[in-house]
Amino acid sequence: MAGTGLLGIVVVGLLAFIGSTHAQLQMNFYAKSCPKAEKIVQDYVKEHIPNAPSLAATFIRMHFHDCFVRGCDASVLLNSTSGQSPEKNATPNQTLRGFDFIDRVKSLLEAECPGVVSCADILTLVARDSVVTVGGPFWKVPTGRRDGVISNITEANNNIPSPFSNFTTLLMLFGNQGLNTTDLVLLSGAHTIGIAHCPSFSRRLYNSTGPGGVDPTLDSEYADNLKANKCKTPNDNTTKVEMDPGSRKTFDLSYYTLLTKRRGLFNSDAALTTDSTSLALINQLLSSPPSFFYAAFAESMVKMGRINVKTGTEGEIRKQCAFVNS
Repeated sequence: MAGTGLLGIVVVGLLAFIGSTHAQLQMNFYAKSCPKAEKIVQDYVKEHIPNAPSLAATFIRMHFHDCFVRGCDASVLLNSTSGQSPEKNATPNQTLRGFDFIDRVKSLLEAECPGVVSCADILTLVARDSVVTVGGPFWKVPTGRRDGVISNITEANNNIPSPFSNFTTLLMLFGNQGLNTTDLVLLSGAHTIGIAHCPSFSRRLYNSTGPGGVDPTLDSEYADNLKANKCKTPNDNTTKVEMDPGSRKTFDLSYYTLLTKRRGLFNSDAALTTDSTSLALINQLLSSPPSFFYAAFAESMVKMGRINVKTGTEGEIRKQCAFVNS
């Protein structure tokens, strides 16, 4: 039956995981201290994301990159700390944007409840609400995260998966965060609304082992189209390319369909079809209704949002998301 099997197992396991760890994260954490907090975030997102829907993918990516370095503590939002170059200067973060959006949400919450709502929770909520606003799945976001005070470029470069990673490297980096193959496949599904810059994949077009320098694992017709119409030279650093062409504005399963046709844009996308377990999960998703993907994706987002969170007296509640408190 659709919706059972390998992916179905994760839901039961995750429910146990949620019940047994990080008890200080809880639903409606701000119910008493800032009761309008989540609605303020939601209202701002609903007002502004329809005018810039591509930000939904940006905020998923920002949340993901944040959680993979020192846990989900908004360290990706910080400018330099203690003279160190921050995470936002790391190679995988140089195309992140939307920091000003997060700052505006933070300002609204500071006006309502000074010093109460963390930047880590704001980023987590904005990521969820942005995906919902563009028609993607909803997931519950327990809150109570606190903000970190360290942001280090080297840690970001070492811990955030690269678009050039093979499957072994991807699984290792996900495993380091307590995530597994299922989470890797599902969270990669966010690429259904993603945009990429040419340098993240142009070596597959110009510097690989196939004819004309094209990666032999990339569909040749797709590669020819990318070279003719998108990344026309190996040195193009500015052109943006849809990761799910023809369906980028829809949070759906077409990304996985493209993977099975050898049309995943990144090496890391193509890598998902090189492992038998991962490929089986992809095929299961494609043979199940979209609602199954939505539910499974939501579960992995909840799981990711709990990585090494700071709660209680750990960290701080930043007054401004780009700066630690003085």
